[in-house]
Amino acid sequence: MIFQSIRWRLPWLYINLGTAFLAAFVVGLFEDTIARWTALAVFLPIVAGQGGNAGMQTLTVIIRDMALGEITPGDGRRALTKEIILGLLNGLAIGLVVGLIGWFWKGSILLGVVAGSAMLLNQLAAAAAGVLIPLGLKSLRLDPALASSIFLTTVTDVAGFFFFLGLATAGLKWFGV
Repeated sequence: MIFQSIRWRLPWLYINLGTAFLAAFVVGLFEDTIARWTALAVFLPIVAGQGGNAGMQTLTVIIRDMALGEITPGDGRRALTKEIILGLLNGLAIGLVVGLIGWFWKGSILLGVVAGSAMLLNQLAAAAAGVLIPLGLKSLRLDPALASSIFLTTVTDVAGFFFFLGLATAGLKWFGV
C-alpha cells in the first residue's frame, strides 16, 4: 500500500521540484532589480502565497465538483468565467490591501502600486489555472487530485514572481528610482 502510494506520488513531487527551480530561475532573472530595491524580497512570498492559496480554493472547488459529477469538461467555459470574475474581485480587494500596506510600511507608493498590481494579476492567473489545470488533466486521463496542485503552484509562483518583479523593474525604469 505504501509503496504503491510512493509510486503514484513521488513522480509528481519530482516534477514539483523541477518547477520550483523554474520559479527560482524567474526570480534570478531579476537579481539586479532585487539588489537595487531590496524591499521587494519581503513581498515575494506574499504575492506568490496569496496566489497559491486563492488558486487552491478554486482547484478544490473544481475537483470536488468533478468528483460529484457537478461539472464536466463541457462546463469549463462557465466555470472559467465565474472564477475569473472571482479572481478579479478578490485581486482588487487583496491587491488594494497589499498595496496600501506596501506604501505605508515601506514608505513607497511605487512599491504599493507594484505589489497591488502584481497581486491582482496573480489572482487572475490563479483563478484561470485553478479551473484549466484539473479539467486539462482529466482530459489527458491523469488524476487531477494528485497532479493539479503541482501545476497550480508552478503557475502562481512563476506568474507571481514575474508580475511582481517585472512591474518593479518597469517602475524603476519609468520613474528613474
